[in-house]
Amino acid sequence: MVDTLTLAIFGAAGKTGKQAVRQAVSRGHTVRAVEKSWPDTDDLPERVDRRTANVIEDDLAPAIDGCDAVISCIGLPLTAGTALSPPPLYTESTKRYLDAMERCGVSRIVVISASFVVTRDRGPMAFRAAATVALEPIFTQMGEMERLLRASAVDWTAVRPGWLMEGDATGDATVTPEVIAPDLIRTRHGDLAAFMLDCVEAGDWIHRTPAIGRKEAEEAESAARLLREIAL
Repeated sequence: MVDTLTLAIFGAAGKTGKQAVRQAVSRGHTVRAVEKSWPDTDDLPERVDRRTANVIEDDLAPAIDGCDAVISCIGLPLTAGTALSPPPLYTESTKRYLDAMERCGVSRIVVISASFVVTRDRGPMAFRAAATVALEPIFTQMGEMERLLRASAVDWTAVRPGWLMEGDATGDATVTPEVIAPDLIRTRHGDLAAFMLDCVEAGDWIHRTPAIGRKEAEEAESAARLLREIAL
């Protein structure tokens, strides 16, 4: 039986964050859901402790203090502006997580990185070319986030999904070291959230960069679909 944990989940109103919050509550954990600002309706369980914090600007200690672990589900929207010159979301948030964790005595963090940090050799050729050109600054920043974690004293895991898509957890996603399997390209938000929670609960993949992906329907993996999603 897994011990009940108190989790600070950042990016809690996003697609992966919502999945992580709901799944954590369903597993019996206490959740502090943290967002820069909350929508009028967030569709999260009533007993979730909603907090507000800007991960680039604010002291994150009040949101993290008393928690057993931090789960970061933050991400940048795919717009022309963020692709060309992304704000320092991954790097600055990591610095602030680490500072707050040290002061609060919290040692465990799981974050979202990407398989594309280490390889572009996944998915249709047209998608590979477009992703490399359009999203290189974001992937570079994720790589710097990983370097900050490696240099820290915390028990970190940087999960590297493939190209994210809508969908609840399936229970049959494939986890591999470093990068998603060669025949995969997609990762469901629900599967990613479930794996991040698994890492925290079991203490698995500490100081490592596991990758998670799943074989999806042909249409979801098609070049046309992927290029529509990457269009800026």
